[in-house]
Amino acid sequence: MSERLEDIAAAMVADGKGLLAADESSGTIKKRFDVIGVESTADSRRDYREMMFRAREAMTRYISGVILYDETIRQKAADGTPLVDIIKATGAIPGIKVDAGAKPLAGYPGDTITEGLDGLRERLADYYKLGARFAKWRAVIDIDVARGVPSATSIGSNAHALARYAALCQEAGIVPIVEPEVLMDGAHDIGTCYEISKATLTKLYTELYAARVVLEGTILKPNMVLAGKKSGNTSSPEEVAEKTIKLFRETVPAAIGGIAFLSGGQSDEEATANLNAINAIGPHPWKLTFSYGRALQAAPQKAWGGKAANVAAAQAAFAHRARMNHLAALGKWQPELEQAA
Repeated sequence: MSERLEDIAAAMVADGKGLLAADESSGTIKKRFDVIGVESTADSRRDYREMMFRAREAMTRYISGVILYDETIRQKAADGTPLVDIIKATGAIPGIKVDAGAKPLAGYPGDTITEGLDGLRERLADYYKLGARFAKWRAVIDIDVARGVPSATSIGSNAHALARYAALCQEAGIVPIVEPEVLMDGAHDIGTCYEISKATLTKLYTELYAARVVLEGTILKPNMVLAGKKSGNTSSPEEVAEKTIKLFRETVPAAIGGIAFLSGGQSDEEATANLNAINAIGPHPWKLTFSYGRALQAAPQKAWGGKAANVAAAQAAFAHRARMNHLAALGKWQPELEQAA
Protein backbone atom coordinates (compact mmCIF):
# COMPACT_ATOMS: atom_id res chain seq x y z
CA MET A 1 0.00 0.00 0.00
CA SER A 2 1.27 3.46 -0.88
CA GLU A 3 2.07 5.75 2.04
CA ARG A 4 1.10 8.99 0.32
CA LEU A 5 -1.69 10.68 2.28
CA GLU A 6 -3.68 11.33 -0.91
CA ASP A 7 -3.50 7.64 -1.88
CA ILE A 8 -4.58 6.45 1.57
CA ALA A 9 -7.51 8.90 1.51
CA ALA A 10 -8.51 7.71 -1.98
CA ALA A 11 -8.42 4.07 -0.82
CA MET A 12 -10.67 4.97 2.13
CA VAL A 13 -13.42 6.08 -0.27
CA ALA A 14 -12.82 3.49 -3.01
CA ASP A 15 -15.91 2.81 -5.15
CA GLY A 16 -18.68 1.25 -3.09
CA LYS A 17 -16.50 0.80 0.00
CA GLY A 18 -16.86 2.56 3.33
CA LEU A 19 -15.55 2.63 6.88
CA LEU A 20 -16.55 0.46 9.82
CA ALA A 21 -16.54 2.63 12.96
CA ALA A 22 -15.54 0.13 15.67
CA ASP A 23 -14.09 2.77 17.97
CA GLU A 24 -16.71 2.72 20.74
CA SER A 25 -15.19 3.55 24.10
CA SER A 26 -15.34 0.87 26.79
CA GLY A 27 -18.29 2.76 28.33
CA THR A 28 -20.25 2.88 25.07
CA ILE A 29 -19.68 -0.75 24.15
CA LYS A 30 -20.76 -1.78 27.67
CA LYS A 31 -24.14 -0.09 26.99
CA ARG A 32 -24.46 -1.99 23.69
CA PHE A 33 -23.49 -5.28 25.36
CA ASP A 34 -25.99 -4.66 28.18
CA VAL A 35 -28.76 -4.64 25.55
CA ILE A 36 -27.77 -8.11 24.28
CA GLY A 37 -27.03 -9.48 27.77
CA VAL A 38 -23.25 -9.84 27.34
CA GLU A 39 -20.76 -8.86 30.05
CA SER A 40 -18.24 -6.32 28.72
CA THR A 41 -14.73 -7.65 29.38
CA ALA A 42 -11.48 -7.26 27.42
CA ASP A 43 -12.04 -10.79 26.06
CA SER A 44 -15.72 -10.34 25.11
CA ARG A 45 -14.94 -7.04 23.38
CA ARG A 46 -12.09 -8.72 21.51
CA ASP A 47 -14.24 -11.74 20.54
CA TYR A 48 -16.97 -9.47 19.19
CA ARG A 49 -14.62 -7.32 17.13
CA GLU A 50 -12.62 -10.31 15.93
CA MET A 51 -15.90 -11.82 14.70
CA MET A 52 -16.45 -8.76 12.51
CA PHE A 53 -12.87 -8.40 11.29
CA ARG A 54 -12.88 -12.07 10.23
CA ALA A 55 -16.13 -11.65 8.24
CA ARG A 56 -14.36 -12.16 4.90
CA GLU A 57 -17.20 -11.24 2.55
CA ALA A 58 -18.07 -7.99 4.32
CA MET A 59 -14.50 -6.90 4.97
CA THR A 60 -12.96 -7.69 1.57
CA ARG A 61 -15.83 -6.46 -0.61
CA TYR A 62 -17.40 -3.55 1.23
CA ILE A 63 -15.11 -2.18 3.98
CA SER A 64 -12.18 0.09 3.12
CA GLY A 65 -11.00 0.76 6.66
CA VAL A 66 -11.79 0.26 10.34
CA ILE A 67 -11.72 2.96 13.03
CA LEU A 68 -10.32 1.35 16.20
CA TYR A 69 -10.25 2.26 19.87
CA ASP A 70 -6.93 2.38 21.77
CA GLU A 71 -7.61 -0.99 23.45
CA THR A 72 -8.48 -2.71 20.16
CA ILE A 73 -5.46 -1.55 18.13
CA ARG A 74 -3.25 -3.25 20.74
CA GLN A 75 -5.29 -6.46 21.10
CA LYS A 76 -4.52 -9.90 19.73
CA ALA A 77 -7.13 -12.36 18.46
CA ALA A 78 -7.86 -15.58 20.36
CA ASP A 79 -5.17 -17.34 18.27
CA GLY A 80 -2.57 -14.65 19.02
CA THR A 81 -2.78 -12.76 15.70
CA PRO A 82 -2.84 -8.97 16.21
CA LEU A 83 -6.30 -7.66 15.26
CA VAL A 84 -4.58 -5.04 13.08
CA ASP A 85 -3.05 -7.85 10.99
CA ILE A 86 -6.46 -9.51 10.54
CA ILE A 87 -7.84 -6.18 9.24
CA LYS A 88 -4.87 -5.66 6.89
CA ALA A 89 -5.23 -9.21 5.52
CA THR A 90 -8.72 -8.28 4.20
CA GLY A 91 -7.28 -5.28 2.33
CA ALA A 92 -8.85 -2.79 4.77
CA ILE A 93 -6.84 0.01 6.40
CA PRO A 94 -6.55 0.23 10.21
CA GLY A 95 -7.40 3.62 11.74
CA ILE A 96 -7.61 5.02 15.26
CA LYS A 97 -9.84 7.36 17.27
CA VAL A 98 -7.53 9.86 19.00
CA ASP A 99 -9.75 12.45 20.70
CA ALA A 100 -10.41 12.32 24.44
CA GLY A 101 -14.12 13.08 24.15
CA ALA A 102 -16.35 16.15 24.37
CA LYS A 103 -16.26 18.08 27.66
CA PRO A 104 -18.36 21.09 28.76
CA LEU A 105 -17.02 24.35 27.29
CA ALA A 106 -16.26 26.63 30.25
CA GLY A 107 -18.51 29.70 30.32
CA TYR A 108 -20.89 28.34 27.68
CA PRO A 109 -23.63 26.16 29.21
CA GLY A 110 -24.83 23.51 26.75
CA ASP A 111 -21.74 23.76 24.52
CA THR A 112 -18.86 21.27 24.44
CA ILE A 113 -15.23 21.24 23.33
CA THR A 114 -13.42 18.06 22.32
CA GLU A 115 -10.19 17.50 24.25
CA GLY A 116 -7.11 15.41 23.47
CA LEU A 117 -4.53 17.67 21.80
CA ASP A 118 -2.05 17.38 24.69
CA GLY A 119 0.52 14.70 23.88
CA LEU A 120 -1.16 13.96 20.55
CA ARG A 121 2.06 14.17 18.51
CA GLU A 122 3.63 11.38 20.58
CA ARG A 123 0.47 9.24 20.54
CA LEU A 124 0.22 9.54 16.74
CA ALA A 125 3.83 8.32 16.36
CA ASP A 126 2.93 5.32 18.55
CA TYR A 127 -0.26 4.58 16.57
CA TYR A 128 1.66 4.79 13.29
CA LYS A 129 4.01 2.07 14.56
CA LEU A 130 0.99 -0.02 15.57
CA GLY A 131 -0.27 0.15 11.96
CA ALA A 132 -2.77 3.04 11.93
CA ARG A 133 -2.77 5.01 8.67
CA PHE A 134 -5.73 7.25 9.41
CA ALA A 135 -7.21 8.81 12.55
CA LYS A 136 -10.50 10.28 13.69
CA TRP A 137 -11.41 13.27 15.88
CA ARG A 138 -15.05 14.08 16.62
CA ALA A 139 -16.29 17.55 17.49
CA VAL A 140 -19.83 17.66 18.90
CA ILE A 141 -22.14 20.55 18.02
CA ASP A 142 -25.49 20.35 19.80
CA ILE A 143 -28.49 22.47 18.76
CA ASP A 144 -30.73 24.08 21.37
CA VAL A 145 -32.16 27.24 19.81
CA ALA A 146 -33.84 28.47 23.01
CA ARG A 147 -30.50 28.43 24.88
CA GLY A 148 -28.44 29.92 22.05
CA VAL A 149 -26.58 26.62 21.55
CA PRO A 150 -24.26 26.31 19.71
CA SER A 151 -22.41 29.56 20.32
CA ALA A 152 -20.00 30.97 17.73
CA THR A 153 -17.25 30.40 20.32
CA SER A 154 -18.06 26.68 20.49
CA ILE A 155 -18.04 26.31 16.69
CA GLY A 156 -14.78 28.27 16.44
CA SER A 157 -13.02 26.40 19.27
CA ASN A 158 -13.98 23.00 17.87
CA ALA A 159 -12.98 23.93 14.30
CA HIS A 160 -9.60 25.18 15.56
CA ALA A 161 -9.01 21.94 17.52
CA LEU A 162 -9.93 19.84 14.46
CA ALA A 163 -7.44 21.80 12.36
CA ARG A 164 -4.61 21.40 14.90
CA TYR A 165 -5.36 17.67 15.13
CA ALA A 166 -5.40 17.35 11.32
CA ALA A 167 -2.04 19.09 10.94
CA LEU A 168 -0.45 16.81 13.56
CA CYS A 169 -1.86 13.73 11.81
CA GLN A 170 -0.42 14.72 8.46
CA GLU A 171 2.96 15.43 10.07
CA ALA A 172 2.85 11.82 11.36
CA GLY A 173 1.96 10.32 7.96
CA ILE A 174 -1.63 9.67 9.04
CA VAL A 175 -4.78 10.77 7.15
CA PRO A 176 -7.08 12.80 9.43
CA ILE A 177 -10.82 12.19 9.39
CA VAL A 178 -12.33 15.49 10.51
CA GLU A 179 -15.72 14.89 12.11
CA PRO A 180 -17.76 17.99 13.00
CA GLU A 181 -20.99 16.30 14.12
CA VAL A 182 -24.04 18.53 14.33
CA LEU A 183 -26.29 16.37 16.52
CA MET A 184 -29.78 15.29 15.42
CA ASP A 185 -31.04 14.96 19.01
CA GLY A 186 -32.85 18.30 19.35
CA ALA A 187 -36.30 19.66 18.49
CA HIS A 188 -34.99 21.82 15.63
CA ASP A 189 -36.27 21.70 12.04
CA ILE A 190 -34.21 20.68 9.01
CA GLY A 191 -33.57 24.34 8.07
CA THR A 192 -31.88 24.98 11.43
CA CYS A 193 -29.69 21.89 10.98
CA TYR A 194 -28.72 23.26 7.56
CA GLU A 195 -27.76 26.71 8.93
CA ILE A 196 -25.74 25.38 11.90
CA SER A 197 -24.00 22.80 9.68
CA LYS A 198 -23.16 25.56 7.19
CA ALA A 199 -21.66 27.79 9.90
CA THR A 200 -19.67 24.81 11.23
CA LEU A 201 -18.26 23.67 7.88
CA THR A 202 -17.44 27.24 6.78
CA LYS A 203 -15.43 27.76 9.97
CA LEU A 204 -13.83 24.32 9.75
CA TYR A 205 -12.36 24.91 6.28
CA THR A 206 -11.16 28.41 7.24
CA GLU A 207 -9.22 26.80 10.12
CA LEU A 208 -7.90 23.89 8.02
CA TYR A 209 -6.52 26.35 5.45
CA ALA A 210 -4.94 28.44 8.22
CA ALA A 211 -3.28 25.31 9.67
CA ARG A 212 -1.81 24.47 6.23
CA VAL A 213 -3.54 21.10 6.13
CA VAL A 214 -3.31 19.36 2.73
CA LEU A 215 -6.98 18.90 1.87
CA GLU A 216 -6.36 16.04 -0.59
CA GLY A 217 -5.06 14.02 2.36
CA THR A 218 -8.16 14.50 4.54
CA ILE A 219 -11.58 12.85 4.80
CA LEU A 220 -14.65 14.73 6.03
CA LYS A 221 -17.02 12.78 8.30
CA PRO A 222 -20.12 14.99 8.48
CA ASN A 223 -23.72 14.65 9.58
CA MET A 224 -26.47 14.63 6.97
CA VAL A 225 -28.90 17.55 7.03
CA LEU A 226 -31.84 16.21 9.07
CA ALA A 227 -34.64 17.51 11.27
CA GLY A 228 -34.01 16.94 15.00
CA LYS A 229 -35.39 13.73 16.53
CA LYS A 230 -37.56 15.67 18.98
CA SER A 231 -39.11 17.84 16.23
CA GLY A 232 -41.59 15.10 15.33
CA ASN A 233 -40.65 15.51 11.65
CA THR A 234 -38.94 12.85 9.57
CA SER A 235 -37.37 14.22 6.42
CA SER A 236 -37.70 12.13 3.24
CA PRO A 237 -34.46 10.74 1.77
CA GLU A 238 -34.97 13.07 -1.22
CA GLU A 239 -35.14 16.17 1.01
CA VAL A 240 -32.14 15.02 3.06
CA ALA A 241 -30.17 14.47 -0.14
CA GLU A 242 -31.09 17.79 -1.72
CA LYS A 243 -30.28 19.86 1.38
CA THR A 244 -27.09 17.93 2.22
CA ILE A 245 -25.63 18.33 -1.27
CA LYS A 246 -26.62 22.02 -1.39
CA LEU A 247 -24.80 22.48 1.93
CA PHE A 248 -21.63 20.74 0.72
CA ARG A 249 -21.55 22.61 -2.58
CA GLU A 250 -21.61 25.86 -0.60
CA THR A 251 -18.99 24.92 1.99
CA VAL A 252 -16.81 21.89 1.16
CA PRO A 253 -13.81 22.29 -1.19
CA ALA A 254 -13.70 19.89 -4.15
CA ALA A 255 -10.05 19.17 -3.28
CA ILE A 256 -10.74 17.00 -0.22
CA GLY A 257 -10.05 13.26 -0.35
CA GLY A 258 -13.67 12.31 0.15
CA ILE A 259 -16.72 12.34 2.41
CA ALA A 260 -17.74 9.46 4.69
CA PHE A 261 -21.01 10.14 6.51
CA LEU A 262 -21.69 9.36 10.16
CA SER A 263 -25.03 7.68 10.87
CA GLY A 264 -25.67 9.79 13.98
CA GLY A 265 -28.51 7.81 15.53
CA GLN A 266 -30.40 7.06 12.32
CA SER A 267 -31.84 3.55 12.06
CA ASP A 268 -29.95 1.03 9.89
CA GLU A 269 -32.28 1.37 6.91
CA GLU A 270 -32.70 5.14 7.28
CA ALA A 271 -28.91 5.66 7.14
CA THR A 272 -28.75 3.47 4.02
CA ALA A 273 -31.76 5.09 2.29
CA ASN A 274 -30.43 8.62 2.89
CA LEU A 275 -26.92 7.75 1.65
CA ASN A 276 -28.45 6.16 -1.44
CA ALA A 277 -30.58 9.24 -2.19
CA ILE A 278 -27.52 11.49 -1.86
CA ASN A 279 -25.53 9.40 -4.36
CA ALA A 280 -28.50 8.93 -6.70
CA ILE A 281 -28.60 12.68 -7.48
CA GLY A 282 -24.92 12.80 -8.51
CA PRO A 283 -22.43 13.15 -10.02
CA HIS A 284 -20.74 15.10 -7.21
CA PRO A 285 -17.28 16.68 -6.91
CA TRP A 286 -16.40 14.23 -4.09
CA LYS A 287 -16.78 10.54 -3.36
CA LEU A 288 -19.60 10.11 -0.80
CA THR A 289 -19.66 6.95 1.29
CA PHE A 290 -20.35 5.70 4.82
CA SER A 291 -18.46 5.63 8.11
CA TYR A 292 -21.07 3.89 10.22
CA GLY A 293 -20.91 2.43 13.71
CA ARG A 294 -24.29 1.41 15.05
CA ALA A 295 -25.92 1.41 11.58
CA LEU A 296 -23.49 -1.39 10.55
CA GLN A 297 -23.21 -3.15 13.90
CA ALA A 298 -26.67 -3.27 15.54
CA ALA A 299 -27.83 -6.29 13.49
CA PRO A 300 -24.64 -8.39 13.87
CA GLN A 301 -24.46 -7.54 17.59
CA LYS A 302 -27.97 -8.84 18.13
CA ALA A 303 -27.32 -11.97 16.05
CA TRP A 304 -24.06 -12.69 17.91
CA GLY A 305 -25.34 -12.34 21.48
CA GLY A 306 -21.94 -13.31 22.88
CA LYS A 307 -22.15 -16.93 21.69
CA ALA A 308 -19.48 -18.64 19.58
CA ALA A 309 -22.23 -20.73 17.94
CA ASN A 310 -23.74 -17.52 16.51
CA VAL A 311 -20.59 -16.19 14.82
CA ALA A 312 -21.61 -17.28 11.30
CA ALA A 313 -25.10 -15.76 11.67
CA ALA A 314 -23.62 -12.51 13.01
CA GLN A 315 -21.11 -12.34 10.14
CA ALA A 316 -23.96 -12.87 7.66
CA ALA A 317 -25.92 -10.01 9.27
CA PHE A 318 -22.83 -7.79 9.06
CA ALA A 319 -22.26 -8.74 5.40
CA HIS A 320 -25.88 -7.86 4.57
CA ARG A 321 -25.71 -4.40 6.16
CA ALA A 322 -22.30 -3.74 4.61
CA ARG A 323 -23.63 -4.77 1.17
CA MET A 324 -26.70 -2.52 1.52
CA ASN A 325 -24.44 0.46 2.30
CA HIS A 326 -22.06 -0.54 -0.52
CA LEU A 327 -25.02 -0.28 -2.91
CA ALA A 328 -26.10 3.05 -1.34
CA ALA A 329 -22.58 4.42 -1.86
CA LEU A 330 -23.10 3.67 -5.56
CA GLY A 331 -26.68 5.04 -5.61
CA LYS A 332 -28.00 1.55 -6.45
CA TRP A 333 -29.80 0.49 -3.25
CA GLN A 334 -33.51 -0.38 -3.27
CA PRO A 335 -35.80 -1.07 -0.27
CA GLU A 336 -36.82 -4.46 -1.74
CA LEU A 337 -33.25 -5.70 -1.21
CA GLU A 338 -33.77 -5.46 2.57
CA GLN A 339 -36.75 -7.83 2.42
CA ALA A 340 -34.77 -10.34 0.34
CA ALA A 341 -32.43 -10.81 3.31
